[in-house]
Amino acid sequence: MSRKRWHLVGLFTAVAALAVGLVTVPANAAGGVGATLTKGSDWGSGWEGKYTITNNSGSSLSTWTVEFDLAAGHSIASLWDGSYTVSGQHVTVKNTWNGNLSNGGSTSFGFNVKYSGAYTAPANCKINGGSCDPGGGNPTTTPTTTTSNPPTSTSTSNPPTTTTSNPNPGAKKNLGYFVQWGVYGRNYHVKNIHTSGSAAKLTHINYAFGNVTNGSCTANDDTYADYDKFYDAASSVDGVADSWDAGSLRGNFNQLRKLKKMYPGLKVLWSFGGWTWSGGFGQASKNPAAFAESCYKLIKDPRWADVFDGIDIDWEYPNACGLTCDTSGPAAIKNVAQALRTKFGSSFLVTAAITADASSGGKIDAADYGPASAYFDWYNVMTYDFFGAWAAQGPTAPHSPLTSYPGIPQQGFNSDEAIQKLKAKGVPASKLLLGIGFYGRGWTGVTQDAPGGTATGAAPGTYEAGIEDYKILKNSCPSTGTIAGTAYAKCGNNWWSYDTPATINGKMGWTKNQGLGGAFFWELSGDTSNGELVTAMRNGLN
Repeated sequence: MSRKRWHLVGLFTAVAALAVGLVTVPANAAGGVGATLTKGSDWGSGWEGKYTITNNSGSSLSTWTVEFDLAAGHSIASLWDGSYTVSGQHVTVKNTWNGNLSNGGSTSFGFNVKYSGAYTAPANCKINGGSCDPGGGNPTTTPTTTTSNPPTSTSTSNPPTTTTSNPNPGAKKNLGYFVQWGVYGRNYHVKNIHTSGSAAKLTHINYAFGNVTNGSCTANDDTYADYDKFYDAASSVDGVADSWDAGSLRGNFNQLRKLKKMYPGLKVLWSFGGWTWSGGFGQASKNPAAFAESCYKLIKDPRWADVFDGIDIDWEYPNACGLTCDTSGPAAIKNVAQALRTKFGSSFLVTAAITADASSGGKIDAADYGPASAYFDWYNVMTYDFFGAWAAQGPTAPHSPLTSYPGIPQQGFNSDEAIQKLKAKGVPASKLLLGIGFYGRGWTGVTQDAPGGTATGAAPGTYEAGIEDYKILKNSCPSTGTIAGTAYAKCGNNWWSYDTPATINGKMGWTKNQGLGGAFFWELSGDTSNGELVTAMRNGLN
């Protein structure tokens, strides 16, 4: 079965407290409509904030306007989930797609502020002309991690999206891919997510992959694995055999349904595209509304609508080359994202797996990932597969370096540069997930232990030359060194690079220091039977 080349961000408590904590100011305006300000990361020259609008008026709300005043030296750098205008220091934010709120409903908009001097909180908040907090109330303080790297950007008035709450409030996302074809040669099933202990440590699962054909979302060729394969009691995740009754759901979809019942906080997204099945995105971008409609009809099919909590777009790559070359233009990814958000609404997750090529003029520069992030809940940044045996003679290099290092074969091919470039393009840090590979990439014909050696070709692998699961490598070729935050190993004349629990712990610490939304990995079957890499990610993110 083809894989994705295995490729497959005054009014409040004292300023000093604000600078190191997340401060929430409760508000209940007249008529029961209120606005709450939450201050997130502060990097010394800017900070990230969010206003949450809550409707407890007893009737529906069709529109909202929030106004506030920024202190001198403070200005809006970017804003999402709303449109805004500025007059001097006075900021007015109006709803875009998210104006309709039923009684008890809420929505939010986020923004980045750049400033000089000392941080000062916004003042004079109003919602629909009334005070955001006429009844007063005591501010509450919750600790948060600050970051020293500002998510700089230019202003945008594009209507963005509301991020759906993490299943574990306040926790970082820990997302793993489950590959449809793993149920065959790899003998990895949904039940293994449970028996390995991984399900309890995950927040989200991406089911890979659906296809994009003729500009539409479709299941790929193997619908048998998706919804027809029979699981008996011994192989079923809950110990109950599938039904052969007409219309009964079987296969991976039914197993995922059962897994979600066992772990109610777990969310599942259907991912479309990947290295093999991205060819139809270019056509989809010519009629984004029709594409979104096709995805909606497929995912919301009554047979499995309750299985999926979101859609993930793994387009490799917008306006750049992957298995095929796309020429749809920089704005195509934003247009597709906007159509999906409009069709699926604010309560359904809409995410994307994106390139980590931060080279000058590279794949990140080819598409409008900044404006598009307004409509996505988050990006899975594929910070792996930077180097591999497709360069048969080497030089040997770690395929998932966290940072640059002397002698790295290509500028911009490391996680840090990718994340910083995306931040600079206006993607909020909280909408970026760091990517981890549960596999290694390797060469053969290598005589040098340190990275940078020559080779003669790809090292032998169980399923594909040049690639091997972590669960195999940890025993067959244990780590002999680390570089740029990841591990490498030389055994005989083979040379491999891969992440271990120790290097993952370091990467998760970096993820938290950067204020990212969490991390994700490709993919579950590469881990050990007791889920040691998933465990390392969860522990590192806590």
